[in-house]
Amino acid sequence: MSKDAALLAIEQGLCLELRYDGFSRLVEVHAVGTSKTGHLCMRVYQVSGGSVSGERAGWKLMLIDKSFSAHVSTIRSAAPRAGYKRGDRDMLTIYSEL
Repeated sequence: MSKDAALLAIEQGLCLELRYDGFSRLVEVHAVGTSKTGHLCMRVYQVSGGSVSGERAGWKLMLIDKSFSAHVSTIRSAAPRAGYKRGDRDMLTIYSEL
């Protein structure tokens, strides 16, 4: 996946549907940037879908390179979610944020 889909989801206020770690997920993108380890990433609130940890909903930092089959859905995002803070400390560079 390229970061373009995540940026478009923020811009249009829509959820992003993707496959990540073998699970289908519906997420609300709150920020897109570069992690402290230099990887493209996004701070999301997962609305539904599977998860390796078993946590089907909640805050996650996802690596964009690990995501595939991503597309902007027609489902409106409820972002920003409670607990969201601008200036994500896990990102060295932020390309877009709410």
